[in-house]
Amino acid sequence: MISISVVIPALNEEAAIVPLLRSLVAELPHEILVADGGSRDETAARAADWAKVIPSPRGRARQMNHAARVASGDVLLFLHADVLPDPGVLDAIRRALAEPAVLGGNFRVCYEGEDAAAAAFNWINRQRCRFGIFYGDSGIFCRRLVFEQLGGYRDMPILEDYDFARRLWKHGRLAFLAHRIRVSDRRWRKSGLLVTLWRWFWIQALYLAGAPPDRLASLYRDVR
Repeated sequence: MISISVVIPALNEEAAIVPLLRSLVAELPHEILVADGGSRDETAARAADWAKVIPSPRGRARQMNHAARVASGDVLLFLHADVLPDPGVLDAIRRALAEPAVLGGNFRVCYEGEDAAAAAFNWINRQRCRFGIFYGDSGIFCRRLVFEQLGGYRDMPILEDYDFARRLWKHGRLAFLAHRIRVSDRRWRKSGLLVTLWRWFWIQALYLAGAPPDRLASLYRDVR
């Protein structure tokens, strides 16, 4: 059986992380690694009941790379702390990677809520994924050897997941799985739908135009 190490970067996520860890334990992963970036709340204490907590330098890219170096599974699955995967996601990964040509992939994003705003975000993400544009909230996974060949996540304060996804897309064949990753709507519920879309548009456009990620990070506010 393909062994899967689940890597979760976390910072002050005490309210969200336990439901995720509880669901993952039922999936029988090889290991669950929570890379804690110095949480000031009970994140690390609550996660320790379900996973191995690894203190890490702060920064999502640094935290994921740090945990990946410790991981011992054949496959790495990176999950945000505020998501909840459908049951069976790990078996879905194993089935996809039983085909040697498949290097990795991700899942279908499903934002919380039953309104038009959530439906709009879900539709946008499905369309972007067709062109190899996806982010960490979709549950990026890949073979550990491929992760090492790509040099892991670049040390960027923002868009490190987009950058890695693009490199993974260019590296070889990916599987886009139908299982859902249910994502918290806290960002756009707090900031507003149009404001969030506007920020995403400009962050992406400015990054593609060559703006340094360090300067773009100020446009992406913390919602915890």
